[in-house]
Amino acid sequence: MKRGLQLSISLAVAGFFVWLVVRNIDGDAVVRALREASPGWIVLGVGLFLLGYGCRIARWRLMLLRDNPQIRWQPAAVAFFGSIAANNVLPFRAGDALRVFGFTKYLGVPVSTLLATLLVERMLDMLSLLVALGLALMLLPVGGNGLGTLIGASGGVLAAVGAAILAVLLFPQLFEPLARVCLALVRRISIGLSDRLSPFVDNIFATLRHLSEGPRMLVLSLWSAAAWALEGAVFWAVARAVPAMSEPVAAWLAFPVGTLSTLLPSTPGYIGTFDFFVIKSVQLVGNAPAAAAAFAVLVHLVIWLPATVIGGAAMLIWNLSGSAPAAKPCKRVPS
Repeated sequence: MKRGLQLSISLAVAGFFVWLVVRNIDGDAVVRALREASPGWIVLGVGLFLLGYGCRIARWRLMLLRDNPQIRWQPAAVAFFGSIAANNVLPFRAGDALRVFGFTKYLGVPVSTLLATLLVERMLDMLSLLVALGLALMLLPVGGNGLGTLIGASGGVLAAVGAAILAVLLFPQLFEPLARVCLALVRRISIGLSDRLSPFVDNIFATLRHLSEGPRMLVLSLWSAAAWALEGAVFWAVARAVPAMSEPVAAWLAFPVGTLSTLLPSTPGYIGTFDFFVIKSVQLVGNAPAAAAAFAVLVHLVIWLPATVIGGAAMLIWNLSGSAPAAKPCKRVPS
């Protein structure tokens, strides 16, 4: 019943935003804008997209080296793209669960470490997107009505969230006592559950401490900056592909706003929510509704279709391997 309710809410939210998108859009004008799109810019966008994902995979592999120093780029790419494809076609972010629980033997890395790296990955991504949004708000002429006012007024909230994420990444030991308190509360309810969770919590914080030491977090942050700069360039290239986009620079605002909108409940692939916020973002900088809608459709395809196709191939590779370890785990590197 809980899953059914979540799915119903997600479908309702997606349907609402799809209705918001189509109700005032001239379909014929959108089709004309799509027909005029330049294939060369779209191909460039796909290339930039793949480079960005290469940076993300390299970043994740660095996080896994503590538990498996011999892990290669290829198995990390298989697991990463496979999980992204699952998220794109299955509800409830099933790809995240697959990456943490399904690929543990294939990667030779324990579940708790995979969970910790996923948390660090999400925090680095959020921090990068907040920085990108802050820069876009400072540098672009965002309109002062509606969504523009809402985005502009959220600057203080964005700064606070960014500071909290940075604190967790750099000083995880400060938050470990809070986790211990939560474990103690769980123990009062169920000793067995507490005993099962305790090793996970230990390994998660051990991984976080390891990644926060020395230059490791700086290197991970640089990979994150490269990955998300390339993602922003994908949006820009697709905007250049649409001649009807009078202000293609608006793509640099649509990039963080559209990506952050995927946090809302929606269907697999974020149909409706992503498109609505991308359209409204580029309109804030002066683009016509039909051009904005054509841009949203194209950029959605560019960031969804290649990842899903490659991820499907990755899942095939994983299944043909019999889910066997792609690299034998070695003795853990001291943290």
